[in-house]
Amino acid sequence: MADSESSSSYSISNAVKWTICAAAAIGFLVDIYAILVGPLILRPALLDFKLTPGTPAYVDWAGYLFWIPPLCGGFFGLIGGYLTDLFGRRRILVWTIILYTISAFAAGNAASLQSLLFWRTMSFIGVCVEFVAAVAWLAELFPEPKAKEAVLDWTQAFSSLGGIAVSGMNYLANHYALSLPAISGGHAAWRYTLLSAMLPAIPLGIVRFFLPESPVWAKKHAEGTLKRPSFGELFAPAYRKTTIVTSLLFACAYGAAFGAIQQAPQITPGLAEVRKAAASVPPEKRQGVVGQVVATVQAAQEFGGLAGRIALAGLALVIVSRRALLRVFLIPGLFIVPYVFYGPATQSVELFKYGMFFAGFCTVSQLSFWGNYLPRVYPVHLRGTGEGFAANVGGRMLGTSAAYVTTHLQGHMPGGGPGGAPATKLAYAAAAVALAIYLLGNVLTFFLPEPPAKLED
Repeated sequence: MADSESSSSYSISNAVKWTICAAAAIGFLVDIYAILVGPLILRPALLDFKLTPGTPAYVDWAGYLFWIPPLCGGFFGLIGGYLTDLFGRRRILVWTIILYTISAFAAGNAASLQSLLFWRTMSFIGVCVEFVAAVAWLAELFPEPKAKEAVLDWTQAFSSLGGIAVSGMNYLANHYALSLPAISGGHAAWRYTLLSAMLPAIPLGIVRFFLPESPVWAKKHAEGTLKRPSFGELFAPAYRKTTIVTSLLFACAYGAAFGAIQQAPQITPGLAEVRKAAASVPPEKRQGVVGQVVATVQAAQEFGGLAGRIALAGLALVIVSRRALLRVFLIPGLFIVPYVFYGPATQSVELFKYGMFFAGFCTVSQLSFWGNYLPRVYPVHLRGTGEGFAANVGGRMLGTSAAYVTTHLQGHMPGGGPGGAPATKLAYAAAAVALAIYLLGNVLTFFLPEPPAKLED
């Protein structure tokens, strides 16, 4: 009887479980919103701060804004994974959303590039920690493997809705910028886009205050049976191969995203038809016209990513081998993504949109794969730490460096026509980086361990 009462005190109702799932899904939406707002505002922000595309200062700041926020976010996300295992999932989730909301507001009001870089870095720290805590939280609500897998897949599909939402908000910000209240003495659309990131975050922060802790973590913590997390244990014989291979493959997923598909907002303005459309309107409206076209290309990528996440969720139920499941997206991506940036990205907006749909399908789906796979290979006391290492050291610290490589490889690529050379060179650099990353990812799948049928906690 006592055992039954003890067990029931840590159980939660189905209604609360699904409320947590809804909150986690919105959290994943916020995560991607925060990440993808960066490429959308990068070019207009640099132009607003009087930097010229193609110049050394522009290239350097583009690299800083692309790489430093995820690099720092990855470092603190790794620590956050450890703290998630030490102090619980819910507490970390509450504080990360508060940090993110404050940072989004401050970034939208940044008075200098240095200030913008700092607050974008704070935003990344918030979402990097949030992702690890949310995945661990969900994985422990549903112990049955198939249910766990389905919940993680479908809640993470909301990440792509975050991408679609930020593309839509960027389009609206560019369309209505001149009618909105002035910020820092102007009507820069990129500032309104950054501020819009607060809209889903505020209600999410309020809801999380009232949700319970993970029952699995809470029970083990109260009983004193929760083992202390350890980074060193990730490299013990039982987990070493898993830790190394998953970190490298996570790096490939982020490398393809940051080194290629997130370069699209910088490439699109260089297309001849976009330059022609911008030249046909008064100077004060040119940024808005370009921004709207950029938002439509970004939206095509995000719809492709959403389709990829949905495809992954369905295929995960019928493909037993995790290696085979990952290859469904990596093998076609090896051919599709480099081609998109070598061809359509230098030809026309319409071709680029179609290409970005398929590039998003192959690349974004991989991020859902890792949210599904990692909770199945680490026990409770290492779950946040293991996920944090792969996602943050592998993905955000190592993988995002591909953005820095792409922007600096740009100067060594063949150019295009007058006025379009920097964008064309960037497209070719993105193609080269994508080819190398997808090739490496396909090779690494041969070393990926299959998850155990049952994980002993």
